[in-house]
Amino acid sequence: MKPWTRLGVVPVLAATLCVSGGRAQEQADSVAVRSVLVYRAFGNPQRVTIRSYDGDAMEPFITKDGRFLLFNNRNDPRINTNLHFAARVEDLTFDYRGEITGVNTAALEGVPSVDRSGNLFFISTRSYKETLSTLYRGRWNDGGAADVQLVAGVSRRQPGMVTFDAEIAADGNTLFLVDGRFSGGDVPETADIAIAVRDGTAFQRLPPESGLLKNVNTGALEYAPAVSGDLLELFFTRIDLSGGLKMPVIFRAARGSTEAPFGMPEQLSSISGFVEAPALSSDGRSLYFHKREGGRFVILRLTR
Repeated sequence: MKPWTRLGVVPVLAATLCVSGGRAQEQADSVAVRSVLVYRAFGNPQRVTIRSYDGDAMEPFITKDGRFLLFNNRNDPRINTNLHFAARVEDLTFDYRGEITGVNTAALEGVPSVDRSGNLFFISTRSYKETLSTLYRGRWNDGGAADVQLVAGVSRRQPGMVTFDAEIAADGNTLFLVDGRFSGGDVPETADIAIAVRDGTAFQRLPPESGLLKNVNTGALEYAPAVSGDLLELFFTRIDLSGGLKMPVIFRAARGSTEAPFGMPEQLSSISGFVEAPALSSDGRSLYFHKREGGRFVILRLTR
């Protein structure tokens, strides 16, 4: 059991990252996709091998230079979820190098992403009880991180509202994040993607009136955002526990300019099963994600 559950922090924290980490997995039995739009450009799903690592691998992220795969082990309050990394051998093979140093605690750490300038962003529940915040950053240095600190301006600072997913864009100036509202269950009541932009050393959320995500967020749960380097493609996961869609599905939404809203999402047609957490390579040709296979979470790759 994690320290934040013993401390009596809102029950969501026993399931923080619950959706993006597969904690809804026991309920995921059937699929009824509402969207009729399909994206077929990505295909050929293949398993990624992390040599010398035999644990669960979730929330993949490929650094912008392509040298490293970042991920976390199983998102489960019964174990210590930490950040790990592996060095690239080729697109489907990585050598495990261990935990990312300087970031892990007895709390939950997960969902890593790094911009081109080497700023590492990740989720940690270490101070939620005191700060109502979970998004941290540090300076990435080939397997370690320094100067770890909270990201200012992101938390909505409401008890029960948790930022449980985030990805920093390649330019380091745009942050895609997910707010979830929990009231004691294992999954959030709501989950929507939001955008924040850099303001000095902090980030400021764009107001919902900007409309950039009006076609993305619905009454279902949207989470695990991944954005292309030009900010014109957004990949994310959606699950609707109130309707027929009880298995997470990965979608893509595109737009013609950074000032325009993302268009209607298209479901990736080449994958099925319990799949989550897309991560796009810097050249846009590979999409990594995690999948539950036989009770274990592994990483796969699609190509375009």
